[in-house]
Formats: sequence, C-alpha cells, structure tokens
Amino acid sequence: MFHRQGPTLIELLRQALSSTDAGYDLIAPKFEFTPFRTPDVLLEAAAATITAPVGRVLDLCCGTGAAMRAFRARCSEQIVGLDRSAGMLAEARRQLGAGPGAPFATVQADALALPFRPSFDVVTCFGAFGHILERDEPRLVAQIARALRPNGRFIFITSDPLPPLHPARLAAEGFNAAMRLRNALIKPEFIMYYLTFLLPRARALLEAHGFRVETPQNLLPAPFHALRLVTATLERTIPTRP
Repeated sequence: MFHRQGPTLIELLRQALSSTDAGYDLIAPKFEFTPFRTPDVLLEAAAATITAPVGRVLDLCCGTGAAMRAFRARCSEQIVGLDRSAGMLAEARRQLGAGPGAPFATVQADALALPFRPSFDVVTCFGAFGHILERDEPRLVAQIARALRPNGRFIFITSDPLPPLHPARLAAEGFNAAMRLRNALIKPEFIMYYLTFLLPRARALLEAHGFRVETPQNLLPAPFHALRLVTATLERTIPTRP
C-alpha cells in the first residue's frame, strides 16, 4: 500500500492526532509516496480535456503540486497552487522548480475564502473534497465561481453514490464514523471524510451557481472507470455576498 519512502505508521498516527493543516505539514516530504496522492494517470486524463492553451489555472488544495505539474503545459500565462498547509506548498515549490512550463506561484490560503477575483480560465481540485464539510460545499462552489472568468471551467474527479450495501461504501461510512468520534473527543479536529461532493449533489450545487456540467463517459483508464471526470463551465454569474 505504501512505498518504502512513504510515512511510517507512527508518522501517520501523529498526523491523525494533529489538526488538518499540521498533519499535512508533518507528512508533506513523504506525501508523494502515499496512496492518498491522486495518480498521474488520472491527472493527465483531466489535463487532456484542455485541448488549447489557457491563460491562468488555479489548483485548489494543491498539496505537493501533482495536478499543477500535469496542467502546467496547458497554461500560457501562469499556474497557481493554493493550499492551507505550508509544508505541502514548500514541497510543491520544490517539485515544480525543477520542471519546465509556464510560471507558477503558490498561495497559502483557505479554499473557502479565496483571495482572488475573476482572473482564472480553469480551476481544478483533486483528492481534496474530503477536507470540505458538506455544509461548506455551497460556499466552496461560490468561491470557485467568483475566481473564474466568464466561460471559465472547473475540472475535477468524483463518483456516483455507491449502493447502500456496497463494501466500499460500508468501509467509507465506517471510516467517517471513526473520524466523527475522533473529532468529538480530540481537538483540534482533523477534517477528512469520504463520500463527499458526489454526483448528483455536486451537479446540483454547480448548476445553482451558474455552471453547465458535463460528465463524459470513458475518459478515465482502468481501473478507474467508476470515477467521473467532470467539466463545469461558468455560463452566468450568480450574485454572491462580498
């Protein structure tokens, strides 16, 4: 499951007992060697949906910059990675500094309070929806809409809800129950849940904020056919509070 250069069990336990941000600071140097990092084959499939260069791309919850590296060649102006973890951003800068492509920047900030106005052609987010509580998902979508230029696109990967008795769903719900108990007993909280921002909820939230949502079939390779690659295009701006 883990690469020999990945975090040890003790390091993962330390992460689990830390806050979300501090936990990722701890494992940032080894995060590339964990199964929590979105596989390159998925990121490359997502990047391939951009068939002509775009000006600016923003990757939310960018972690160590894996998606930034995949999308960088699609940018003509700049790619920006945003994350709350200083450790993950430091690793992203190290990884990106050795590669070619458009200029990059990293920003330490919260995806629920983006420090941007409409200036991006594409926003992406991969493997991070579990860090956004369900009650905050409408706020996340509103922030993404606010950061995009007209006809800008939000590209991400999610899945359809699993049947109630599906083994993977039962395992995810068991994990979520354990995390809720952990967060009730131990402070600060570590926010990480599964079964979040699934279709059709994601579609409904995006459409309510002026997006046209497309989920083409068969764009992801085996063994990831059950996942859904989503492109949401901002067709109109819904007024939001400042």
